[in-house]
Amino acid sequence: MSTAQTNSSAPGLGVTSYVIAVICLALGIAIGYFARAGSAPAVAAQPLQPAAAQTAQMQQPTPEQMRHMADKQAEPLLASLKQNPNDADALYKVGNIYYDTQQFPEAVKYYESALKIQPKALDTRTDMATAYYFMGDADRAIAEFDEVLKQNPSHANALFNEGMVKWEGKGDINGAIAAWKKLLASNPNYSKREQVQKLIAKAEAHTRMAPGTTTDKPAQVQ
Repeated sequence: MSTAQTNSSAPGLGVTSYVIAVICLALGIAIGYFARAGSAPAVAAQPLQPAAAQTAQMQQPTPEQMRHMADKQAEPLLASLKQNPNDADALYKVGNIYYDTQQFPEAVKYYESALKIQPKALDTRTDMATAYYFMGDADRAIAEFDEVLKQNPSHANALFNEGMVKWEGKGDINGAIAAWKKLLASNPNYSKREQVQKLIAKAEAHTRMAPGTTTDKPAQVQ
């Protein structure tokens, strides 16, 4: 698995980067508990408190504003790519900017370009898979997670997110449980171990319920 990458520190990004970070926290409720390889797992790892949630709702920008801010932050990287279009790291970082602002089709475009150059970049493929899920294509997401896991069966983010997609996107609770148990077995020091254990317990409780209830989505872990 490649080392987690961070966004460019090019001059002039400070204010825009901060604004996007605040917005991403506000939008984290919509994204839920999915993990992106280039950032800390789960943009909403701790649910917003009521007051903070109200403030975030008041300040939530329009999709057009989000796109404009993402374009602004990506400008230095895009300028660099004009000089070196085969810079897979820069392509990945641009993809992350659009991912974090929920511009998922645009994120996929840059992730795919990066993978054409570095097809074994597992973090990039994992993030692309998750973006596909948010675009409504759970099957493509699972196929991409499976490709990551063929190359690295213990890839933590791929296992975590595949479990989420199998439950939320496919109603496959047993598949989700299997992915999360494999995650814990192969990553004994996983930082979100307690969260995963709670997800497994919740999923197993659903499997013991009456038929027709097993496709419920996992609630956020408190």
